[in-house]
Amino acid sequence: MKLSDFDFDLPEDLIATRPVTPRSSARLLVAEGDAITDAIVRDLGNWLRPGDRLVLNDTRVIPARLSGRRHRATPQGEVSARIEVTLLEPRAGGGWAALLKPLKKVKPGEEIAFEGGLSARLGSVEGGQGILRFNLEGDDFDAALARAGQMPLPPYIAARRPADERDREDYQTVFARHSGSVAAPTASLHFDEPLLARLRGMGVQFTHVTLHVGAGTFLPVKVEDVTTHKMHAEWGRVTEQAAAEITATRASGGRIIPVGTTALRLIESAARDGVIRPWEGKTDIFIYPGFRFQVTDALMTNFHLPKSTLMMLVSALMGQERIRRIYDHAIRERYRFFSYGDASLLIP
Repeated sequence: MKLSDFDFDLPEDLIATRPVTPRSSARLLVAEGDAITDAIVRDLGNWLRPGDRLVLNDTRVIPARLSGRRHRATPQGEVSARIEVTLLEPRAGGGWAALLKPLKKVKPGEEIAFEGGLSARLGSVEGGQGILRFNLEGDDFDAALARAGQMPLPPYIAARRPADERDREDYQTVFARHSGSVAAPTASLHFDEPLLARLRGMGVQFTHVTLHVGAGTFLPVKVEDVTTHKMHAEWGRVTEQAAAEITATRASGGRIIPVGTTALRLIESAARDGVIRPWEGKTDIFIYPGFRFQVTDALMTNFHLPKSTLMMLVSALMGQERIRRIYDHAIRERYRFFSYGDASLLIP
């Protein structure tokens, strides 16, 4: 299975840099059987049934991108360097793993000062990442990070424009609860309160799980034989209540439909033997064609990067030829791609 099997040509003008407003007015491509239907997200209920269960990732994106300065005293006087920091994940003992640019400008023990009274010292360097310890903890840290940080937009958006105040709302789901992601579960960005209420009213049920999306979600696959690719690990949790809800829906004949690849990867991690159980920990599950899905009946997701692990995941769910036809249709009909783009509902 070659990396080139998951490549396609995408016109650059189809890469969305802002979401549509309201959220549920985004376009929705529905692929069911051999049929492809062009619709709108607010009409999602037309393809759902009472008793179906949508699985939502309730992670909250932190404003993980920081710009600060490192000051150093030298015999010639104090010198300063601008340091760009992207927080990746918390570490035991209160530290944070982070990307520092330029990393070579900071020595272990040196302090980087940010806006809003926030600062951090570099403890060590591990695998090209810096381990930072901040001057604040708990609620004080969260408040200072909210003042000083920017939303960590994906590279293909950040290359076109900087993050701004609009992104603090746009790049966060309406049901975000648990802080820890440095990337949004983007399929969930299409849901607003009117859509959620409409689906509840027709008997669709909801289960919340938590997977903190890491920056590794944007890392390219570098091996030609995709089966040898090693996924980044991300922390997730399926509660006892969530597992019980999914089990009950399956027993009653309802469909389990994760919203987003993060929710799908998490519930499949918790159900490797066909039975979903409470689960907590790091998952590096890699889903590519040949994977046997245990609990997933359909998937709502955005349109993904060529040659990405997410293209491999949707190919595993729908089949490589069907996904190629779906993406050809999406490009031909000018759907908007990637994190702020349009959505698809994939029903195998």
